Amino acid sequence: MLEDLKKRVYEANMLLPKYGLVTFTWGNVSEIDREMGIFAIKPSGVDYDKLTPDDMVLMDLNGNKVEGKYNPSSDTPTHLELYKAFDKIGGVVHTHSAWATSWAQAGRSIPCYGTTHADYIYGEVPCARCLTGDEFKQYEKNTGLLIVDFFKDKDYEAVPAVLCKNHGPFTWGKDGHEAVHNAVVLEEVAKMAARCEMINPQVQPAPQDLQDKHYYRKHGANAYYGQGK
Repeated sequence: MLEDLKKRVYEANMLLPKYGLVTFTWGNVSEIDREMGIFAIKPSGVDYDKLTPDDMVLMDLNGNKVEGKYNPSSDTPTHLELYKAFDKIGGVVHTHSAWATSWAQAGRSIPCYGTTHADYIYGEVPCARCLTGDEFKQYEKNTGLLIVDFFKDKDYEAVPAVLCKNHGPFTWGKDGHEAVHNAVVLEEVAKMAARCEMINPQVQPAPQDLQDKHYYRKHGANAYYGQGK
């Protein structure tokens, strides 16, 4: 089972360069086996073209390395806090993809300007604050705790993405591949929103009825988009 987990996480990580979400080693994907309480994550600072499934690092939910010849991603403590708090997610992605990171560096949430955004994310993609002071002493852990606290009154399944101010995006999903899918969507949404504001600086978010229609036709109780299960 754990070999399968490592293989899935390797394949999910390899989608990041495929979809242009990473430069050099600026990103990582993890996926958790909830029954075993183990997650696999990319090793820190290893080039994508040198990765193999066996290079994935296995971690437990106490932050201990279970298996792996490399150190895990430096963002591992952030992933860990998300898994501990968001029990319905199975995969997490962090990148420094250019458009989403541009919004994060600007400290701005991404408004929902159209149906592409509404199909996947309910409402704006929020931007959480930057860490301050002593929070930097456990930077990656506190980044995770910041996200968790930020979502305490939000639906993390309806909004599977967040921007961390001055840093970059995190996305999640039911597994690593879905988390990558959401990272790709986020980057495209970020690009379109930025261009939208360039074309029309007075643009307003899409009407709420339109946002509701597009989100719930894919994710609601009576969803009818696609071929069903």
